[in-house]
Amino acid sequence: MLGKTAAGLFWMFRHLERAESTARLLDAGFRIALTRAGSSRSEWESVLTTVGQLDAFRQRHGEATSAKVMEFLLSDRDNPSSIICMVKAARDNARAVRIALTREVWEATNESWMTLDKLLTGRIPEADLPDTLTTIRQQNALVRGATNGTMLRNDGYNFLRLGTFIERADNTARILDVKYYLLLPSISQVGSTLDIKQWETILRSVSALRSYQWLHGATVNPRDIAQFLILHEQMPRSLAFCYNKICDNLGYLAKNYDNKTEACETADRIHLDYLRRSMDAIFDDGLHEYIEGFLGANGRLATQIAKDYSFEVTA
Repeated sequence: MLGKTAAGLFWMFRHLERAESTARLLDAGFRIALTRAGSSRSEWESVLTTVGQLDAFRQRHGEATSAKVMEFLLSDRDNPSSIICMVKAARDNARAVRIALTREVWEATNESWMTLDKLLTGRIPEADLPDTLTTIRQQNALVRGATNGTMLRNDGYNFLRLGTFIERADNTARILDVKYYLLLPSISQVGSTLDIKQWETILRSVSALRSYQWLHGATVNPRDIAQFLILHEQMPRSLAFCYNKICDNLGYLAKNYDNKTEACETADRIHLDYLRRSMDAIFDDGLHEYIEGFLGANGRLATQIAKDYSFEVTA
């Protein structure tokens, strides 16, 4: 497959995944803000930190308020990390590689762009935020459903899956890291009712609350949640699940081209080094340090994939 086509598919689905993750984070921030008396500034700053936009936001808007953050991350067309810009980038990539997509995938992507372009024009009233975020997730689900239901499991499918799961692993790791270090107002809140409510909201942000409850009941334990989001191989947004899929898709490419690339070996090392540890070992070494190392390794893998298959590492 041409590097340009591989890049288009890889980045199309990275942008879609990132847009959905941002919508989930906004929903989590909104829910947590509702549980707080007084200022909700820390919740909105945590959302900006997770998506790597805190400094950019402060330069333009100063103090983080719900209205300013929502506009910045939802509908600001001058912010390349806003949802509307990411959906547009996904649609532009889809148009560039349309020959590699089925008609159903292209139509779902184009319809998603047109729906959200109309929906995210102008300021979104706070009362409308939950419905708006639900629509964003639903539109993304339509593209994902068309993809899984109509695409050949060929090279193109492997690249779009790589984009999806590298981005998803990155987002899950960032959400978990921010929860430990930014959301709690003080260490005294750990284990409190507030802490439990925040953990439940974080689980909601990765669509994991119900599945966590199936395994653990109503008891909310931060250690169990960390294990669920890192090591549980059946949870679709866990780091372990994502890397199982990344290794599988790189393996399919290696088989198709009869060439095990450096990216394939890098993914195997990440899987061994980070996802074969016990939770005891992870906590002994420090959760923040673990996630920081994982994020660096995940970023290097994305760069190596681009190098091995001759496409741009950013788009």
